Amino acid sequence: MFVSVTAFFFSLLFLCVFLSGIVNRIDANWNFLDFGYHFVVFVFYFGAFLLEAAATSLHNLKCNVTLNVQPLLNDNQYNINVAATIFAFVTTACYGCSLALALRRWRP
Repeated sequence: MFVSVTAFFFSLLFLCVFLSGIVNRIDANWNFLDFGYHFVVFVFYFGAFLLEAAATSLHNLKCNVTLNVQPLLNDNQYNINVAATIFAFVTTACYGCSLALALRRWRP
């Protein structure tokens, strides 16, 4: 959740900077800043994807609660984790494509 909210906030900030025309007034390498942003978000989303996939793989792990042995994740939690893992993978792939395009735009 932290990764998606932070990425949304900074994407919105980037959009406002570009739409307001501040880009023309500030002398900066905007292509490099765009590449750096996409690289950082890609790394964070990739980490979130790996953690979510690892948590989903614990579905069949049994834990000892008092005297009953129960699965660590029930079926509903497992289904939610599978959906979150798929979403994290798709988002990571999209940011990876954006990173590749930003690299192409940044390098001459």
